[in-house]
Amino acid sequence: MAAPRLFSLDSDLRDIADDSALRIELAASLFIEPPSAVLREKPRVVTLVSGERVAVRIERGSADEFSIILAREHSGAFTGWGQGSFILTRRIQDGAPLRARVFLRSDPYTYVQFRPLNQSKSEMDAVAYNGFLVQALPVPFSFERLLVTPLNETLDALENKFPRRYFEPKSGDYRATQTLIREIRQAIRALKFQDDGAIDENGNYVLIRDLSPQNASEAGLNCSGFAKWVIDGLLRPVTGERLKIEPLKQPFGSRGTNFTAPFERLRDPYFGLDWVRNLASAAEKTLKSPAFGVLEECEVRQTPFQSLLIRSGRTSSVRQYPGYLPDAGYSFEGIHPLLYTLAIDEPGSFFLGAISTHGGRPALRTYFHVAVLVPYFDENKVFHVAVFESAEETSFNRFRVRYPSHHINLCRIPIETAFMP
Repeated sequence: MAAPRLFSLDSDLRDIADDSALRIELAASLFIEPPSAVLREKPRVVTLVSGERVAVRIERGSADEFSIILAREHSGAFTGWGQGSFILTRRIQDGAPLRARVFLRSDPYTYVQFRPLNQSKSEMDAVAYNGFLVQALPVPFSFERLLVTPLNETLDALENKFPRRYFEPKSGDYRATQTLIREIRQAIRALKFQDDGAIDENGNYVLIRDLSPQNASEAGLNCSGFAKWVIDGLLRPVTGERLKIEPLKQPFGSRGTNFTAPFERLRDPYFGLDWVRNLASAAEKTLKSPAFGVLEECEVRQTPFQSLLIRSGRTSSVRQYPGYLPDAGYSFEGIHPLLYTLAIDEPGSFFLGAISTHGGRPALRTYFHVAVLVPYFDENKVFHVAVFESAEETSFNRFRVRYPSHHINLCRIPIETAFMP
């Protein structure tokens, strides 16, 4: 989900106001005093040398923990996750420090977290939307020293092991993306859903299965036809033409086995996968060059995280994330951090997703749905994902929980031209 909008632009990491003097002051009191004494402390607001205000408050977490929160003021609010906010969590039983979390962006779902490792070192996680961009990275400072060290001194000590780029989005990189979203939203109003519906190369509404004409009074698009409508809208300003339907139905790249081959005519399990691959290849060839039309260029196959934080009520656990799986793509539980990192790494792209499940008799992986996913950062550097499917815009939050045990294969589409569906 996107962070609540707070209409204030975050700074680059090096420009975050230093609060180490405040942390040094608190290290002699709230950071070490017995929990019973700390829990009696009243909230207060202090002002940093920079003039920035910080609310210092104590909050009880679980039955075993409490936190000292240094909440930066952000557009008049002290949320606790405004950029630069710092949270030290201690154990109630004996007061031992457990972890320190720092929010590098005004986003509750992106942060770095430090834990004691030994007498001379700490370790760090870097997390974005429950994906571990870095996990248990050794930090050459004791935890006590880290608690009072300026943030940038700590990050600099990690050199290029800290993935700084994922915490410094450039809002100007997404102007073309936002223009495309506005144009799709405007044009989509004239569309409606129709099962198996698409628009052929001549602009006629037809049925995908046999290219027969649709009833004019009910003409519309299904999820696949809608994805084609979006790609046609990008390619027509360049080619003056729409794509033909039959080539989009043809097998593209490696998929399936000798076991699944006999069932392709009967159940067509790879229709959605072939469709998005063919659309992406056509877009890459037209908008970039023929060399980019190969599957290795079209398909997303890398992830910068290998683990996920899985939350269940007030408890959480860490689970390995397998990343890209041939013939399946990505498990849906990693879709949020995956799209976040793709927005950073590929700001000039959006993505076609082919969604699959494994089942039936015999059990086959079947691609049954197609969606258009557009991740971006707005002018305030707030992360969003626009989702368009089956001739309408839908909520990303609902989309990502709709398929709890499914997989999604992603193909990239460059944003290079005007949109003319």
